[in-house]
Amino acid sequence: MHEMSIAMSIVEAVDAKARAEGAGRVSEVDLLVGKLAGIHPESLKFCFSAAAKGTLAQEALLAIEEPEGVGECGECGMRFPVTFYYAECPDCRSLRVTIVSGEEFLIQSITIEEEGE
Repeated sequence: MHEMSIAMSIVEAVDAKARAEGAGRVSEVDLLVGKLAGIHPESLKFCFSAAAKGTLAQEALLAIEEPEGVGECGECGMRFPVTFYYAECPDCRSLRVTIVSGEEFLIQSITIEEEGE
């Protein structure tokens, strides 16, 4: 399960940033995880809660936005939904399709609280 190593990396980055900002705790972490990123959000949430124990993020809510996959045809320029890395343009049937959305994976924001809040 590679979600555990991903969760550990997220917790490490979030905890380090919160400490650098003088936070008492992290209350929320907002992620962008595209549907083609190869990461299972529910598994990531489970792993995040385990990885966050003993850190400033141990009580943080993990919110995950999941953008759909979108491909763009290299022949006709049409954009269309995709569910896999290889796709055929529904308009011109070209296989020259570039994924333009759905592979994202990033920490969008963290919400930190001062001690006592």
